[in-house]
Amino acid sequence: MGLNLHITDMTGARPEHSTVIVNFVSAVRKQLLNSTCFVFSDNVQYRWEIKDGEEKKVIPDASINCRTKVRKGNTFLDIPRFVMEVLSPATESYDRQEKKELYRQQEIDEYWIVDWQKKQVEIYTLDYDENGRPQYYLWKMITEDNKRELKIVHFPNLEITFDELFAEVDLEY
Repeated sequence: MGLNLHITDMTGARPEHSTVIVNFVSAVRKQLLNSTCFVFSDNVQYRWEIKDGEEKKVIPDASINCRTKVRKGNTFLDIPRFVMEVLSPATESYDRQEKKELYRQQEIDEYWIVDWQKKQVEIYTLDYDENGRPQYYLWKMITEDNKRELKIVHFPNLEITFDELFAEVDLEY
C-alpha cells in the first residue's frame, strides 16, 4: 500500500481563520443539541477509500456529521453531510481543487468555501448531472450585499447569520 500524503504549510494561518471556524461551530452546536448530528471543528479527520483500495485522509475546517458511529479515535470513516473550508494563502488552491474534488467524489451534500478577507461565502450543493455523476453547483455567493440569504441549504432549520460568521474578524490581533 503506497502512501498518499499531501503536505500543507499551515504556519501561515491567521487568527481570523480560526475565528470564523469557532463562530460557525459555536452557533451551530447550540442548535444541534439533543440531535443525531454533531458539528466539529478542525480537530477531527475523515478517512475514505477513494479508488482501488487507496485511502485518503482529510481534516475539514468544520463539518456537520450525522453518521458518527463508524470511527476510530478522532477519525470518521463515513462522510459528513456538510463541510466548510476557510481559505488561507497556504491552502486556497488545495481547498478549491483537491479537497473540493474529494468531497464531490464522496458525495458530501454541501460545501462552503469561506474567504474571511473578502467576507464572502461560496455555497456549493451536490446534485447529479444528466449521466448520474455527482457534481457541485454554486448555489449562491454570499457577500455583505446579500448577507440575509446566508443559510445552510441541507439543514434548513439551522441558522447562522453572516454577521455571526464574521464576528470579530476585523479586530486587530
